[in-house]
Amino acid sequence: MRILSNQVLLVAVVSWFVAQSLKIVSGLVVDHKLNLKLFFASGGMPSSHTSTVVGLTTAVAYACGLDSVEFAISFVFSTIVMYDATGVRWQAGRQAEVLNYIMEHWHDKKTPELFQQNLKILIGHTPFQVLAGAVLGVAIGVLMNL
Repeated sequence: MRILSNQVLLVAVVSWFVAQSLKIVSGLVVDHKLNLKLFFASGGMPSSHTSTVVGLTTAVAYACGLDSVEFAISFVFSTIVMYDATGVRWQAGRQAEVLNYIMEHWHDKKTPELFQQNLKILIGHTPFQVLAGAVLGVAIGVLMNL
């Protein structure tokens, strides 16, 4: 299968896998408990979205060159993903935190079931988590292209 020899795709997949695995390690260090569900979680440390797209961009740079159309597309795509992770998605998580607080303190027996469910808070990233994901993506991209 030729897809298995696609170095650019392989770097992106490995970058994602390593970042998601590090979320388990990070959870173990911070919470002192093993939570394997973190492997499939969004948000957290490091940003796997960032690691994946930056790993992809690094691999494209090696495969096609910094002056290629492919690198330009990948670079722009990566910056949009990183901006979204720290901007839109982070703010959505903060809003969910506020809404959960409001719903928790709004006790009304006639409240629709929709208002009795907590919203997901950890959907975005801090700038540091995105930076860590970017460093991880570059490192994996470079190491896999040596």
